[in-house]
Amino acid sequence: MPGERKMSWFHCGRCGSLFQSHAGDVDDRLCQKCGFDPSHGNMESPGASDKEPATEALKTSKLPELRAKRSGKKPKNQHFMLKLVGGWTLVLVLIVVFARRMWHVETPQGRPPVADVVSAPSDTQDENILLNQATPQCIETFAGFLATGTPEERNQYVLTPVSTASRMARFYSMNPLTSIDPTTITLTRSKILKLPEGNALETHWSIRDGRILDAVFREENGEWRLDWEHFARFSTFPWSLFLAGSGDPEGEFRLLVRERLAAERRSSEAISVVLYAPRFGSPSDTGFQSPEFLVSRNSRDGRLLDAAFKLARTNQRVFDAKLPVLDPEGMIRVRVKVKRTEENGQRKFEISEVLACHWLSTEHPGVEPDAPAAVELQPR
Repeated sequence: MPGERKMSWFHCGRCGSLFQSHAGDVDDRLCQKCGFDPSHGNMESPGASDKEPATEALKTSKLPELRAKRSGKKPKNQHFMLKLVGGWTLVLVLIVVFARRMWHVETPQGRPPVADVVSAPSDTQDENILLNQATPQCIETFAGFLATGTPEERNQYVLTPVSTASRMARFYSMNPLTSIDPTTITLTRSKILKLPEGNALETHWSIRDGRILDAVFREENGEWRLDWEHFARFSTFPWSLFLAGSGDPEGEFRLLVRERLAAERRSSEAISVVLYAPRFGSPSDTGFQSPEFLVSRNSRDGRLLDAAFKLARTNQRVFDAKLPVLDPEGMIRVRVKVKRTEENGQRKFEISEVLACHWLSTEHPGVEPDAPAAVELQPR
C-alpha cells in the first residue's frame, strides 16, 4: 500500500538472532533480542529462518557432549561400562576365592593339612631331600584312598594293586570299609624307613575325632603307594570270629603280642605269650585276646619273638624305625599263622608260624633271631 513502510528481516551480528525492522532506518536499527546495534547485518531470506532453529537445536543437543569433552569427563554410557566391568571383576574374584577353598577341601580328594613333621636329628641330607619329595605325594595318595568309597576304587592307591585286589575284596567282605573324611585328618609325623626292598615313608596322622592312624608308603613305578596290608591290619579272617570257632581252622593274622611272666619264665624252655586284636584308630587299646600260647624258646618262632621283645625293651623298633611307638606298653606287632583244633569238645589254639615281627608288606621278619646255641637254659 502507498505510504506503508517496508519491513525486512535482518541478522544480528552480535547474538546471531533474526529480527524484523524497517528497511530504511539503518542508523536507528537495533536488535530486538539483545538490544544492541546489529552492525548492519545482512537481511536473510525467510527460508533461512526456517533452518536456523534446527541449527540451534543441533548445537543445543551436542552441548553436553562438547562440555564433557572440554572438562575431561566421560559420557554416561562409559560410566555404565566401567560399572559393568567392575561388577564382573568382583564376581570373578569371588569365584576364584571360592574355587581355591573348594580345592583345599576337595582337591585332590580332600587334601589333608600338615602339622609340624618330626624329623630325627640323625637324618642325612639325602634322607631329608627324599622326605621332602615323598611327603606331598604320600599326602595325595592317602587323601585319594580315603576319599574313594569302594575297594575297587581304593585299589589304585595301594602297593602291588594286582595281587592286593583279591585280598582287599576278601577282607572288606568280612570287615567294615574304613570311612574317614580326608579333610578331618592331619599329618603329624613323617620319617624315612629303610626296608630290604628300598626306602619307605612312615607316617602318623591325627583325626579330628581323636583317633590316630599310622600308615606306610613305598615307591612303586614312580608313585608312592599305600602299604594297605599294614594300614588295614590285614588278616585272612576276623580274629574274634576265629577265636569263636568260625572260618578255616588256620589263618594268617596281624596282631599284638604280649609276653606273660617274662621275668619269672626267663629260664624256662618256653615263652608264654598272649595275642590281641588291634583296634583301628586307637593303637593304645586292644581288642579280643587269645588264650595263652607256649612257644619253644629254642624254635625259630621263639627266637624271633625273644629278639623282638629284647629290641622293644631297649626302646628300639624293627628296621630302625624312628617314630614313637603307638602300641600299648610291653606289646609288639606280629604277623602269625594260628591253627585251631577241636579235641574232646574243647577248642585249642596253636601258633603254627611266626611270619614277621611287624605288619609291613615284606617277607623279612624284621629282626634276626639268635642262634640256638646262644640260648642258655638253667637246670630246674
